[in-house]
Amino acid sequence: MSNEPVKDPLALGLGSLASGVGFGGACMTTAQIVVALNQERYDTHGYLLAAGLLSGLGVGATCGWYRSYLLDNIWQRGVIAVLAAVGAILIGFLAAPLDRFFGLLGMIVWLLLNIAFGILATRWAIRGKGEAGSGTGAA
Repeated sequence: MSNEPVKDPLALGLGSLASGVGFGGACMTTAQIVVALNQERYDTHGYLLAAGLLSGLGVGATCGWYRSYLLDNIWQRGVIAVLAAVGAILIGFLAAPLDRFFGLLGMIVWLLLNIAFGILATRWAIRGKGEAGSGTGAA
């Protein structure tokens, strides 16, 4: 742990949570796009979707855990990681209705929105740390 206190633990925690949700949802959406592109070629749709589900869980939890490393309470970090993984699954499942109504283009737009959301949330978490050059910390 660093010797400096966290400048804004709420921003750090919520940014970490949202980062995991965004990037984990992007992983699940990517798996659904791969399945949609390869429907005629393979009979392993279940395996591809299961891999996307597990990767979304892993990426969401890892992003939530990693981004919140400056929080002193390990219990809070664990809760952030679990909520990020669950949120990533929920956001990833929203790509299925988008595929139904808007097709492949709708899922690609959803993927790009998830990535943009993950990047913005990561920036929010970094600002919550109060590092120099992030807009809120001392120079």
